[in-house]
Amino acid sequence: VVEASSLSWGTRIKGFIACFAIGILCSVLGTLLLWVPRKGLHLFAVFYTFGNIASIGSCVLHLPCVLPFGGITRDLHLSSAFCSLWH
Repeated sequence: VVEASSLSWGTRIKGFIACFAIGILCSVLGTLLLWVPRKGLHLFAVFYTFGNIASIGSCVLHLPCVLPFGGITRDLHLSSAFCSLWH
């Protein structure tokens, strides 16, 4: 499975970290923008949505890295999904 993918293991890990960091940054920024008068609710909705999409996208990059490990694949993917959705 890893040989068939176009991204190397290191690239996927870097992408996972970048997407996760962007997701947290957008979510925090959206929460802070909630207090802006008039447009705060709209800005919150946009940034918080993008933050959640980026965090979930990080799991997509992380999943192929753990496929070769067989039995622990489900546990590792579940933990990364939990971390992404819980932030």
